Amino acid sequence: MPKFAHRIAGILAPLCIATFFLSTILVELFGSHATVAQLKSLIVTPGLWILIPAMAAAGGSGMLLSKSRKGRLVSAKKTRMPFIAANGLLVLMPCAIVLNRWAAAGSFDTTFYVVQVVELIAGATNLTLMGLNVRDGLRMTGRLRVTPTPAKVS
Repeated sequence: MPKFAHRIAGILAPLCIATFFLSTILVELFGSHATVAQLKSLIVTPGLWILIPAMAAAGGSGMLLSKSRKGRLVSAKKTRMPFIAANGLLVLMPCAIVLNRWAAAGSFDTTFYVVQVVELIAGATNLTLMGLNVRDGLRMTGRLRVTPTPAKVS
């Protein structure tokens, strides 16, 4: 059961962040202020209500699964998880809530866009770290083989 929960949560959490990230960029580039406000609202509810439990389930089930495992890949995944969690709880979640409130109030000023950029950078960071964890997890299970790079011939 923990393997199945880890797999589902490990797919759902980065998928949520990628959806928030891409939809934010597209709506900011091509949408109206009303569309931006609607998107920000959807990111907070139901978005965060899906993302936060998915991240907790991925982290918790990953810790449970890694209790009996050792090695470089397990260590790398365990090292990344606190950064992913802190970035999510201390940067992404507050940014999403504040941006939602400002967008609902029609406050699209410089501060809004500065916080928006911070949120996008934090989202890209979490996507990268989660992607590395997915890659290492696939390597641990043998679903992704490490292909050695050919030696350079000079």
